[in-house]
Amino acid sequence: MVERPCGALSVRRQCGLLGINRNRLEAREKALRERDLPLARRIDAIHLDYPEFGTRRMRLWLAREGIRIGRGRVRRIMEAMGLKAVYRRPRTSQPAPGHKVYSYLLRDRKVERPDEAWCADITYIPMERGFAFLVAIMDWRSRAVVGWELSNTMESDFCVRAFWRALTRTAVVPQILNTDQGSQFTSQAWTRALESAGVQISMDGKGRWVDNVFVERLWRSVKHEGVYLWSYESLHDLERALENWFERYNRWKPHSALGGKTPWEVYRPQDSAPWKEAA
Repeated sequence: MVERPCGALSVRRQCGLLGINRNRLEAREKALRERDLPLARRIDAIHLDYPEFGTRRMRLWLAREGIRIGRGRVRRIMEAMGLKAVYRRPRTSQPAPGHKVYSYLLRDRKVERPDEAWCADITYIPMERGFAFLVAIMDWRSRAVVGWELSNTMESDFCVRAFWRALTRTAVVPQILNTDQGSQFTSQAWTRALESAGVQISMDGKGRWVDNVFVERLWRSVKHEGVYLWSYESLHDLERALENWFERYNRWKPHSALGGKTPWEVYRPQDSAPWKEAA
């Protein structure tokens, strides 16, 4: 309806003629459009290799590849995907206005046993047509993925579903669950779910950009070893592929940090049956 540019008519003038609030137009333009998807996929791949890149260096890197793009568009796409530069700064993620921020409970704490602490994070997943968001819940000690969920929006509901499914799969309640200060994890839906289950809520503290480093490494693995090798058009197809990938990751992929054991061997050494979705 509103075009940019449009000859002699500025965006302000077009909005005035159509009776549209310009601020609301700007909010809508922050979402990913279909023409953004190939670029979003490339930005996501660069971010995996260079997570310290902000919008300025991301634009410069794209220019070296022959992709001419303004910094404003880079910023809009990265914000829509939830991508932020990883470096030491006051906060890794900003909560929504009015949301309570909880203290960081893992400072100088050595997590020595499974289920003592879990962590959770969200990442962007590109698809053939469109995109999705993936939340994963990981056991801090063993690196085992105990729950995950896909969604085509960044609302908090799918994070809450992943949490309850993790409790069902493991039949245990963790002592602590750590996240960043993103709006999904400071939402009342998320915090009330954890509190009702008796879980202590922990959120990354100031300058603690490495708090969820285990999950960040998981994202690199799942994308380089899976997502970028696949081409799925529907959320259902992607979900089935991720189910198989997480099964292999938990059961078959040894970790040097775990003494050559798989995450599930450390998390549930007595359980040798295949890890499947609870009925």
